[in-house]
Amino acid sequence: MHRLVVRSRVGSDGVLHIDIPMGKEVADREVQVTIDPIPTVPCPMTQEEWRQFVMETAGSITDPSFVRHEQGVYEQREELP
Repeated sequence: MHRLVVRSRVGSDGVLHIDIPMGKEVADREVQVTIDPIPTVPCPMTQEEWRQFVMETAGSITDPSFVRHEQGVYEQREELP
């Protein structure tokens, strides 16, 4: 017998029901079932939630030793026509 992967969803009652036809050649044999929950993907933020997150993080560094170093001198380029 080979490893078989079946995806199924637990019902709203909290019970998982699965029926897997295996074939008569493996009738009356024991099998092992492993439950491996699939990680859920978090819901993406709405535009307003993202804005609120950015506003909360702005200025949130309280470490007094944190400084923005000099950015250097930028080269002067010719203007575009």
